[in-house]
Amino acid sequence: MRVIGIDPGLTRLGYGIVEEKKGSLTAISFGTLRGEGSDAGAKLVALRTRLAELMAKHRPDVAAVERLFVNKNRRTATHVGRASGVAMMALSEHGLAVTEYGPMEVKMSLTGYGNATKEQVGYMVKSLLRLQSDPDSPDAADALAVAICHVHSRRLKEAAFT
Repeated sequence: MRVIGIDPGLTRLGYGIVEEKKGSLTAISFGTLRGEGSDAGAKLVALRTRLAELMAKHRPDVAAVERLFVNKNRRTATHVGRASGVAMMALSEHGLAVTEYGPMEVKMSLTGYGNATKEQVGYMVKSLLRLQSDPDSPDAADALAVAICHVHSRRLKEAAFT
């Protein structure tokens, strides 16, 4: 199973594509897409186009998106919400089932602790995927964590029904 994980953002959208084969996880691709353009609309179009290119190249089976965490900054939350919506649309247009996970769910899945730090999550991402170096950005690390969370969640659901 190949999963694309998304950490949405208008100016920086993290992505991580993870493949599970026989219980082993491998990072296929990861990075940060930049929302380029002079206004929000142009940035969203650029993100959608780049996501479509990624999906055509790597052909994921399912998608996982980090659910919007509303913080005190309304403007940031609005931008993240727009980017999340465009990402979900782009993923759905390619026939992918999209599952959302909250930040605490992702942290719990990787570290066993819902209030883990970014450093702890990053360490687990690097360890579980046997990466030689850290991902190029916190956004990419978070997206990989979302993809891993989806794999773990699927394993738990399968175990519960067998």
